[in-house]
Amino acid sequence: MVTCYTCGLNGIDAYIVDIEADVTKALPQYDVVGLADMAIKESKERVRSGIKNSGFEFPARKITINLAPASVRKEGTHYDLPMAVALLGASVELAHLGEYVMMGELSLSGEIRGVSGVLPMADYAKKHGYSKVIVPLENAREAALVPNLQVYPVSDLKEVISFLKGETEIAPFEASETVSFDEIDWKLDFADVKGQENAKRALEVACSGGHSILMSGTPGSGKTMLSKRVPGILPPLTFEESMDVTKIYSVCSLVSKEHPMIVKRPFRALHHTASTVSIIGGGTKAMPGEISLAHNGVLFLDELPEFKREALEVLRQPLEDKKINVTRVSRSAEYPCNFMIIAAMNPCPCGYYGSHIKECSCTLDQIKKYQKKISGPLLDRIDIQIEVPSVNYDEIASLEKAESSQTIRDRVIRAREIQKMRYQGEGILTNAELTAPLVKKYCVLTQDAQNMMKQAFSVLGLTARGYDKIIKVARTIADLEESELIQMHHLAEAISYRDIENRMMY
Repeated sequence: MVTCYTCGLNGIDAYIVDIEADVTKALPQYDVVGLADMAIKESKERVRSGIKNSGFEFPARKITINLAPASVRKEGTHYDLPMAVALLGASVELAHLGEYVMMGELSLSGEIRGVSGVLPMADYAKKHGYSKVIVPLENAREAALVPNLQVYPVSDLKEVISFLKGETEIAPFEASETVSFDEIDWKLDFADVKGQENAKRALEVACSGGHSILMSGTPGSGKTMLSKRVPGILPPLTFEESMDVTKIYSVCSLVSKEHPMIVKRPFRALHHTASTVSIIGGGTKAMPGEISLAHNGVLFLDELPEFKREALEVLRQPLEDKKINVTRVSRSAEYPCNFMIIAAMNPCPCGYYGSHIKECSCTLDQIKKYQKKISGPLLDRIDIQIEVPSVNYDEIASLEKAESSQTIRDRVIRAREIQKMRYQGEGILTNAELTAPLVKKYCVLTQDAQNMMKQAFSVLGLTARGYDKIIKVARTIADLEESELIQMHHLAEAISYRDIENRMMY
């Protein structure tokens, strides 16, 4: 019996799988056991043809291949290569099989094709004592993102067997480029936005603390234009954050072969026809949804009331937990989804309710019905809610250049650095992630601010969650001023950002 090693995936969490091959003298029979899915069962024929067409003899004996642990369902085509190697190892002397974790899909000719999920599998292998991996050539750059891991890129089965027999050498893959997270050229700049200083300030606060934000305003007021410029003021990804995002994209086969590392914070803009499954994830393989693809970045929801009610309601739990459990009949997977929501909406179907420029043509019933598409519990989970008024002529015609994205970004980065230092050892990075006990510990109000908060709580009819949201936003505003205590004016600005919730016609 011969054993070699690969990895299985459950979401973006990997685990080691032992590929055991037993070849005995008996009537020819070929079985694969160990809770294999249809893709692995079909691999029997790919492995058979790949071995023959690579110039090796396929054993005319009883063959049993076991995928251990047998209690966990396995799926994917990356098991082809280790199955073929284990089977050949029963008749050919292969050295040091136990040192390698291998993965790859076989073609009928014996060529090795690229597979998805290589990064999380390679990272897990390195963290659990394996320093060498054999991967398809097209996945080599992706696997090499894992520090201090020897990556051996291969093109066909014959090359792998020759290498394992010690007949040829394969040089470990070395990436020729360095990954930079700071030198990103954003084409859209806040300097091109005329007016809307209040909205720009609110977006700066949102990005500084990782807060979600809802903007309501008339058509053409600049909500979408402002939202699309948010990536330019977000702080750069850290290496750890980038690895987490790249793992998700790797599982979905969305990484580039030439530049696999995700160096920009994700910005996922959803159309209002998006289904619930596409947003939270699912399908037969419980794949990640848009909220996971937006991990460590932004989920942009334009025309918020136009989304299906059930599609919006599923966002409530992920906004609180920063993770999502996707459960299907055959499997269950957990994916991270720590994202900012940036949402935009019109105040009514025609878009001009409350406008000083054009009269609204909607009835009160139409306005209520439109606004009620966004539930109170969801609205309560959005930290910042502002109105974006129409821009006047003088602002549009002005030749004065507005503040650039880089200038705003510098302030955001400084505020994030303050939070990172403050929350060392707490398991969080931003104010938006503060739990109730941590709010009490780190969000200290002056006496005047406490008096103001007490009055606002009763006047605005705040919930406990609404109270915490205001305090967290005030903490971020204080951080932008590098103030240890939350002052009265910090709290006043934070309270002003709950404006929409009190104007909704519920």
